[in-house]
Amino acid sequence: KSTRSNSSRNNEIPEELRQFFGYRGQSGPSVSSGSGVIISEGGYIVTNNHVVEDADAVEVTLNDNRTFSAEIIGTDPDTDLALIKINAAGLKYMSFVNSDHSRVGEWVVAVGNPFNLTSTVTAGIISAKSRNINIINRQTEEGNVGIESFIQTDAAINPGNSGGPLINEQGEVVGVNTFIFRDGESLGFALPSVTLNEILREFSTKAN
Repeated sequence: KSTRSNSSRNNEIPEELRQFFGYRGQSGPSVSSGSGVIISEGGYIVTNNHVVEDADAVEVTLNDNRTFSAEIIGTDPDTDLALIKINAAGLKYMSFVNSDHSRVGEWVVAVGNPFNLTSTVTAGIISAKSRNINIINRQTEEGNVGIESFIQTDAAINPGNSGGPLINEQGEVVGVNTFIFRDGESLGFALPSVTLNEILREFSTKAN
């Protein structure tokens, strides 16, 4: 799944994030793109907050080239997670497994749409777990409230992969690709599924 957002405020996005998910232009309306994970047959999709943040419109293109306008259901800047929904039914979706059971050295693949290339798959291993890279720097009166405990992988993650799934050898989602180091090689970071599930439960509680 490819997610494209139109925003007139992307000039406020930190430089390291602009380079990650395809920032274009320095002023005025701009277009950014990313990836996502369909989590229900009814059209709920997980992506990164920085993909849709401050967007005036969000458009989703499925692998079969169908295009939908998407509604932002919930966002969590503290973990850089967002939940969006398209008006569709009968979609194929992916299941999450407990990322705490993943092991360093385990093979994983990163799936996404880097550089607007549809459904690219790269392979690597889990290089580390519970990694804090001090990149979610949302400052409040209480200090930095960003929550970081990433899965680090050497699977190639490029601009446009943001929000796509990190998948284990059994075809199960263990995380959502979130960041790369701008000047580093083979350094990708994914939000683990245990954190993601906690945030989704909070979204569900608020909706009810």
